[in-house]
Amino acid sequence: MSTDTNDTDSSETSEREESNGSSGHCSTPDSDGEVAEEIAIVSFERKLDTAREIAAGIGEAYDSVDIIEYHGDVFEEHWGEYDCFVGLMASGIAMRKTAPLLDSKWDDPAIVVVDEELTWAIPITGGHHGANQVAGDLAELGAVPAMTTASEAAGEQGVESKAKALDAHVVNGDSTVATNLAVLNDDLGPVARLDGPQAVLVGDDVTVLKRNGDTGVVLGTGTVSGVQKEQVLGAWEAALDDLDLGLSFDDVDFVATGTRKEGEEGLYVAAQEIGAGVVLFEKETLEGFEGPSPSRSKELIGWPGIAEASAIAGGRDHELAREKERFDDAVTVAVGR
Repeated sequence: MSTDTNDTDSSETSEREESNGSSGHCSTPDSDGEVAEEIAIVSFERKLDTAREIAAGIGEAYDSVDIIEYHGDVFEEHWGEYDCFVGLMASGIAMRKTAPLLDSKWDDPAIVVVDEELTWAIPITGGHHGANQVAGDLAELGAVPAMTTASEAAGEQGVESKAKALDAHVVNGDSTVATNLAVLNDDLGPVARLDGPQAVLVGDDVTVLKRNGDTGVVLGTGTVSGVQKEQVLGAWEAALDDLDLGLSFDDVDFVATGTRKEGEEGLYVAAQEIGAGVVLFEKETLEGFEGPSPSRSKELIGWPGIAEASAIAGGRDHELAREKERFDDAVTVAVGR
């Protein structure tokens, strides 16, 4: 984390723009579906103590967090240098100063405004491209994230969020209007996987996701309510070690679980610590990928075993590399591939 209450040096700005290959876009292209990594907190002088509190609170989650003192042209001067601006100011000021700079949802930086008392964190632009993520992190400081993107407001995982969780990026951004509407109507279904070399012809209402790196394993995970981060991390580590393939957390594509585990804090915090996204599968999807091991959850609540079914559903080959095992009477893990 870095903090700086002065304007960014012009030579530093030039170096960033040269390395980005563009002087007018975010350093992390939104069209690649990546999370925000470089943050600027823009604050009036009288609010700098709060800005420092924010930087200290969220800094470990980002590559850099700079503090820049507000002046009339501050956004224009630093436009294109950061993935997300956190405006410690009234939303009207941020809106008026940034509106003339906006060009495209896929290229513009995310903008979040927060009040001095850290009561609200309001994404203004780039909800799916960093703003919701930053607002969620500000919730750790007590701010209520006021997310208005349709899928998040409805408690659903939009396709951009799915891409981030899968360590992938959206190739054809215009398609997400149709596919996110399908998410809201529960009509999208699971993300289909296609291995090549192949050619595929799609329509305007098909969102294409491309992986950012090599394919690894999937950690199918079920937990008891209130599970602790340490319990989850220990279970994942034990499951990977038992495969005896030399796998580490760097080899994990993502964590897979059922929608009934949405919001399980220990699970999400553990996933964040290993740098993995969490993919949620609906009950109907998991029923199509039931694992070989018997599950009490099917008898008791009608759900298939979450760990194995989600590992199989999420795996590239829809196969188990390791059947489920329960650890610490709190976490069940299966490994998919």
